[in-house]
Amino acid sequence: IIDWDLHHGNGTQHSFYERPEVLYFSTHQFPYYPGTGSVNEVGNGNGRGFTVNVPLAPGPGDAEYLHIFEEILEPISLEYKPDLVFVSAGFDIYYQDPLGGMQVTPAGFANLAKIILEFAQKTCQGKVVFLLEGGYHLDGLRDSAREVLKTQRGEVLTNGRDEGLRKLVDQQMIGPIIRKVKEAQKPFWKLG
Repeated sequence: IIDWDLHHGNGTQHSFYERPEVLYFSTHQFPYYPGTGSVNEVGNGNGRGFTVNVPLAPGPGDAEYLHIFEEILEPISLEYKPDLVFVSAGFDIYYQDPLGGMQVTPAGFANLAKIILEFAQKTCQGKVVFLLEGGYHLDGLRDSAREVLKTQRGEVLTNGRDEGLRKLVDQQMIGPIIRKVKEAQKPFWKLG
């Protein structure tokens, strides 16, 4: 389960926290409601390592989210090899969302969908389900969901990810959290 919603999916995490059958990956604003989702929440018992939290201060946009997905989600997913991928697709990380502090554009959501679809093709014959969780800027919700659906149908980004975004990553903003997540997940996954 990949959860890119602004809020941490505490209920989803709780449901699978002690189980290895489901890998839960969450990017979310932190600290923020509901107050869960720290880097050190990695699962319990047999579920240790199957919860991956990437808590973010306000500000990351398209380039930073793509970088997080490439540096953390993709290598873990390729190693985990899911049978099916569910995406909790909350669009409240849209750059004009009144609740959020993130800066993701419709094109950014398309890039996130693309990276998920690419590793899903390699691991589970492309079986991906995007579940709409909402967003509070209706035009942004509409436009972003449309770009995800177009990407899923292969209508955009046919030549791969937006490579130009790599040059725009604000390493000062997300470098420290990426290092913390990798350190917390190092006992469980091969992360460079």
